[in-house]
Amino acid sequence: MTRRRVLIAGALGRMGESVARLLAEEPELALAAALERPDHPGPGRELAPGVRVTTDPGAALAAAEIAIVFANPEGSLALLRLAADARVPCVVGTTGFRPEQKKEIEALARRIPIVLAANFSVSVNVLFHLVRETARLLGAGYDADVLELHHAAKVDAPSGTALHLAEAIAEGRGAIESPLVLAREGDTGPRPAGAIGVQALRGGDNPGEHTVLFLGRGERLELAHRAATRDHFARGALRAALWVRERPPGLYDMEQVLGLRP
Repeated sequence: MTRRRVLIAGALGRMGESVARLLAEEPELALAAALERPDHPGPGRELAPGVRVTTDPGAALAAAEIAIVFANPEGSLALLRLAADARVPCVVGTTGFRPEQKKEIEALARRIPIVLAANFSVSVNVLFHLVRETARLLGAGYDADVLELHHAAKVDAPSGTALHLAEAIAEGRGAIESPLVLAREGDTGPRPAGAIGVQALRGGDNPGEHTVLFLGRGERLELAHRAATRDHFARGALRAALWVRERPPGLYDMEQVLGLRP
């Protein structure tokens, strides 16, 4: 069996290193290129036999059939532009894209298949599905808040996963848009109808915890996911890479990869 050639962008970050390590165990995929930003101290490091970290995105894409991207928003978008020109399908785990950047990604996805996910964990994507269904079944009589905890070095808040959970709540309620409450301080007044609270905690080396609370009168329902390592995120990204290679151009998410929705 010929193994598909994979590029990892952000190869020396936490997620990139996890993906590279688990990629070595994947019988259908092989590391072909590793990319890092120009100011990173690691270019030249060998990650696999004959594969050294480069800062040249064009050369990295020329060596690959699929790209897995865990970089900052600007770097990820720059690579996606080049990938669209090279017709290389992409799996993107970057969070923190601005609305106009997301619009550009949608446009690029008309040229290549892109899986864009806030979180590649299979369990977390099942959580998205369960949260959407719970919001639908409980209805507007239950308030909803999302609480997330991540390591001290995480630069964006709230996490992309927390925001996606808030979107799932709104979708389950049938709301086109729900007001997000990202902070509470002082005399806030009563909770606005339909509001979804999203609160972020930072500290230690925690790879990620997310809890969704549905708060009713005299009871509450909690749905939670707690990560102990990053390996399950990496395994999900590899699963998405195997899936995306056979897809037509379009913008996909991890729930589609798992068959949880069309």
